[in-house]
Amino acid sequence: MRILLTGIDGYCGWPLALSISKKYPRCQIIGVDNLSRRKWVKNSNSDSAIPIKSMSKRLKVAKKFGFNNIKFIKGDLSIIKFTENLFKKNDFDIIIHCASQPSAPYANSNLKKAIFTLKNNNISLLNILWSIKKFGKSNLKLINTSTTGVYGQPNFKIPEGFIKVKNEGNDLLPFTNLGGSWYHITKSNDLNNLHLANRMWGTKIIDLRTAIVFGVSTTETDLHPDLNTRFDFDFNFGVVINRFCAMSAINYDLTVYGKGEQKRPFISLVDFVKSITNLINYKQKKTFEVFNQTTELLSIKYLAKTIESNSKKLGSKVKVKFIQNPRVEKEKHNMKMENKNFMRILNSKPSTFKKESMRIIDTLIKNKFKILRYKNSLL
Repeated sequence: MRILLTGIDGYCGWPLALSISKKYPRCQIIGVDNLSRRKWVKNSNSDSAIPIKSMSKRLKVAKKFGFNNIKFIKGDLSIIKFTENLFKKNDFDIIIHCASQPSAPYANSNLKKAIFTLKNNNISLLNILWSIKKFGKSNLKLINTSTTGVYGQPNFKIPEGFIKVKNEGNDLLPFTNLGGSWYHITKSNDLNNLHLANRMWGTKIIDLRTAIVFGVSTTETDLHPDLNTRFDFDFNFGVVINRFCAMSAINYDLTVYGKGEQKRPFISLVDFVKSITNLINYKQKKTFEVFNQTTELLSIKYLAKTIESNSKKLGSKVKVKFIQNPRVEKEKHNMKMENKNFMRILNSKPSTFKKESMRIIDTLIKNKFKILRYKNSLL
């Protein structure tokens, strides 16, 4: 079995590669990345709070621990010649697409970055889809990681991917197009392209609507410091949990916009990795399936208060402060969503934020010199 994993250098991609390698030692993993995430964070005047090594160093150390089936290719999937050559030379059985520019603040900062995000994300996936059509096996499976952000903020419980219309045929319509940033809109565009490829060509697709991911490590990355995955805390690439935990590590008060009562979906890095690893041998029921990859629905206020409490247990003096909300959003919106089908894929008790946050904070305290160095990027 040959697997293409895009975005292997990323926060989620690297631990996913190790997990798949461990569970399927006889498969061949081709990891592709253009290493842009490192540049984007550097241009945001920041760095990973947890030190990470180069891909060559990571792979060298990984082999010492038995991860012998991972190959890295540096390249840009938005360049059609590179993508087509990749598919020509490799007879892939599974594609796991994790590569994208993932930051809403970065994409929203100016027109140039909005255009770049659109081109980078949408053209890369289009190149993959057309390469599958041209060179792929008839039974090739594409596992795409998207975002729960494509759903927007509707006032009903969000189903897994489709809305049922009560008419003569009880039609199922894709639910994808309410993203609240230029980044999220690119993911909505991706989902339209995926659904079209499935309808026109019968491309086998599993789409994961991924929630906000939290955590610092997995069982595999814990084997050696040189196997660390990245942890961003800057305004552009550090999600709310990362930034709050980083603030607590340097005794910087946590600032909550508005009342902080809006609830959002979350999933641990451990569960993200495990669920996708489980999908390798999953037999699809339909040629296009959607899973809401989420395990917890938590308010911003709860996140802040939990981090405040856990930080104090580790000696921090951080406090939660509520400030006027500068964003245009529904402050009391609860983003409830169905996840029964996803939980069957995960097939285990999920890791909770309350427990994992203690580990995150403890790790960041040990690496707080990096946060202090780039603390201005938090704001």
